[in-house]
Amino acid sequence: MAIGVTEDYQSLLVAVKHRIRAAQYEALKAVNRELMALYWDIGELIVTRQESAGWGKSVVEQLAQDLQIEFHGMAGFSARNIWNMRSFYVTYRTNEKLQPLVAVFGWTHNLVILEKCKDDLQREFYIRMTQKFGWTKNVLIHQIENKTYEKTLLNQTKVRMLGMR
Repeated sequence: MAIGVTEDYQSLLVAVKHRIRAAQYEALKAVNRELMALYWDIGELIVTRQESAGWGKSVVEQLAQDLQIEFHGMAGFSARNIWNMRSFYVTYRTNEKLQPLVAVFGWTHNLVILEKCKDDLQREFYIRMTQKFGWTKNVLIHQIENKTYEKTLLNQTKVRMLGMR
């Protein structure tokens, strides 16, 4: 028995589609949080072993090889990416303010910020702006290359100086 397309049915359809999309988005955020936690933990494990056992760089290369064998076909365990996990942990381990913020973004956003931002204030600015405006990776790169952080600081300084007159 087919239901006629009534206004009431259209309203139901819109509500169900909205709920499905919301659930998909929440699931994606949960997966992302777990992935960031995994990458954090891997970085921490490597740093801890290097500091306590005196392991060198070769541990990352060997770990990458072994993980690629064990998790064949699963992306993310190249030596380069494991080095990025280590850098991710080292960069944020002492910054309790930024730690929860970086877990919100995907790995590519985090890599862009890690590679292109050289201090915590600059990182925080781009993290918060990406969160606020929902910047894509390409928009984030453009904003960093356009020196949005520096321009914002310069404008704030000018406003303060004008206020002093």
